[in-house]
Formats: sequence, C-alpha cells, structure tokens
Amino acid sequence: MTPPPPNADPQPPDAVLSPFQQAVVDVVRSLAPGEVVSYGDVAGEVGRPGSAQAVANVLRRVPGLPWWRVIPTSGRLYRTHAPTQRQMLEAEGVRVGSDGRVEP
Repeated sequence: MTPPPPNADPQPPDAVLSPFQQAVVDVVRSLAPGEVVSYGDVAGEVGRPGSAQAVANVLRRVPGLPWWRVIPTSGRLYRTHAPTQRQMLEAEGVRVGSDGRVEP
C-alpha cells in the first residue's frame, strides 16, 4: 500500500479531476521506481511551468500516487517528508545524503 504524503487531504473517491490534475497524475504514475523529478519538472512537462506548488497540491489530494519520487528543485527533501520519503526512495535504490539531499 502506498503511504500518503505528509499533510494529505484526499479528495472524495468520486471527485472528477481537472485536466491539469489528470496530467499531473499521468506524469507521476509514469515514473519508474528509482526515477526522481522535481515539482517544477512535472509542472513543465504538463505545460504549466511555474506551477510547482499546484503539482504538490495534486500529490496531496490524489491518493495512491508515488509522491516520494517528486522532490523540490533544490534536491533536498522537505523536513516533514524526509522520514517516509527517504525510506521509500532508498528502497528504490536512490541515494539520499545525510543532509537530506538526493544524490545524483
């Protein structure tokens, strides 16, 4: 089972996704284990550069997404995400330094 992201606020199961939300869901679901992208990368891929916060909102609202594969542009895990996110990333072979930064 996929752990929910910190501060999750799931939508009702019957909620209809907006075209933007669906595009974010499609991109995030397509990420392979061990593949890491930034919120900004996802926003750009769906044609909405500068919408990184909106991507984060989708990850909090749509259950079942591999949210741990999406990180800040800085490469450093958010403090509130790090305990679960580090564990999930490392299980997929991603190295996370002692400073909480995903290593290339």
